[in-house]
Amino acid sequence: MQEYLLQMKNITKEFPGVKALSNVSLNVKKGEIHALVGENGAGKSTLIKILCGVYPYGSYGGQIILHGEEKQFHSIKTVEDAGIACIHQELNLVPELSISENIFLNSKPSKYGIVNFDEMFKRTAKLLKEIGLESDSGVCVNPNDKIKNLGIGHKQLVEIAKALSTNAQLLILDEPTAALSEAEAEILLNILDGLRKKGVTCIYISHKLDEVMRICDTITVLRDGQTIETREKINMSKDTMITLMVGRELKNMFPRVPHTRGDVSFEIRHYSVHHPDIPGRMLLKGVNIKAYRGEILGIIGLVGAGRTELFTAIYGAFNAPAVGEVYIDGKKVDIKSPIDALKSGLFLLSEDRKKLGLNLIMSIKENVILSSFDKVSSLGVINNDQAVSEANKYIQDLKIKTPSVEALVNTLSGGNQQKVVISKGLMMGPKVMILDEPTRGIDVGAKYEIYKIMNQLVDEGVTIIMISSEMEEILGMSDRIITMSNGMVTGEFDVCEATQERLMHASAGRAG
Repeated sequence: MQEYLLQMKNITKEFPGVKALSNVSLNVKKGEIHALVGENGAGKSTLIKILCGVYPYGSYGGQIILHGEEKQFHSIKTVEDAGIACIHQELNLVPELSISENIFLNSKPSKYGIVNFDEMFKRTAKLLKEIGLESDSGVCVNPNDKIKNLGIGHKQLVEIAKALSTNAQLLILDEPTAALSEAEAEILLNILDGLRKKGVTCIYISHKLDEVMRICDTITVLRDGQTIETREKINMSKDTMITLMVGRELKNMFPRVPHTRGDVSFEIRHYSVHHPDIPGRMLLKGVNIKAYRGEILGIIGLVGAGRTELFTAIYGAFNAPAVGEVYIDGKKVDIKSPIDALKSGLFLLSEDRKKLGLNLIMSIKENVILSSFDKVSSLGVINNDQAVSEANKYIQDLKIKTPSVEALVNTLSGGNQQKVVISKGLMMGPKVMILDEPTRGIDVGAKYEIYKIMNQLVDEGVTIIMISSEMEEILGMSDRIITMSNGMVTGEFDVCEATQERLMHASAGRAG
């Protein structure tokens, strides 16, 4: 008989008007890395919140069996006491505290109420060594280093060390590499591989299917709140996984269509940006870029290349001095704020849609019209019927899945939230759209829909500049590709001449 560390049987969860999970089952073997995959809205997060105690026993139907015994988790604390540790995509760390203080936040070694900081330091050092937490230069991270001074990759590893400090036997990782570079992601995957060899069991949730195929032993697919299938990895191809996730075959993940390149519609000349914290240091140095009407221009570079900083500065939203010239349709524009950018016909979709792209407690309708009140109002009074009509138009055109224009944005899946941000931009009637990581954290089906929207916009005369960390996406959707490294442009390629090797060499600042 197969030994399962965890079994979730016939889990059912309902919210008002929505059945999020319907008799979902998950069987996780001891010592394996078990992938949980599915589109946004498939029920992954709801299932994990039940397992992590966010939704306590009594608020759902079904059974949770751990080590052969049925468990009734009434709180997050009871879950942690049972040896389960959850590492969420949005990290739960205190920036102003040190690594050791974060790891032992709720369990400081002490005697008679006095914290033994030397013991805490030693335990932290041991944990950091266990997970190989080192910087790229090989210098060990110090337990007394503050969290705010660490990169996102190291913060993710501190979360794992924090989980291991509780002697967790089951690690749940929700999109652990969403914000990591390829190099940081590889380090994390190697650490998980080492933990597996030590007998630690993991549930791994990710939209990055190549990572799933690389690290996981078993894969469970959810769709529309139901368990579709569980297979061992050796019996599951990436294409099969996608078909099971979306319920149909996607013959081409990147729907490339021929584009006819027109005149230059957007140009950056001799653009430089100062470092916001270090006087005299430049983040970007003399950048020159042209984008043409009728093309998708891809921008790629390693972490620290300056891609996001460049376009955030151009958009008037970066907190540091910048010099240089920006032209739209051959006319020089003076952009000092995002309002100036929008008036000039430039729209930026931020890589962090939740913090910088949306108001999560507002409705779809309110978010769509947020930057275009003048188009749905008269004498400062919003015409609600017109606002509803505009929002419904984008819901229909962009296939946003929602029960109503009045639905709050925080109730939507990641892919549908992204479509709302794009709708907000389209309502402005932009000439140029800068899409920074447009498909980060969204599922394969939603990615495909976003790509089709991009093609449609190009056909309508909008210039698309796509910043992405995913090599396949850049090669799959771009007509032309520019590489950046250390604040400078290091290469320019037509897609027909671009290869992963050439792009990597140029992104690392080397000729190739």
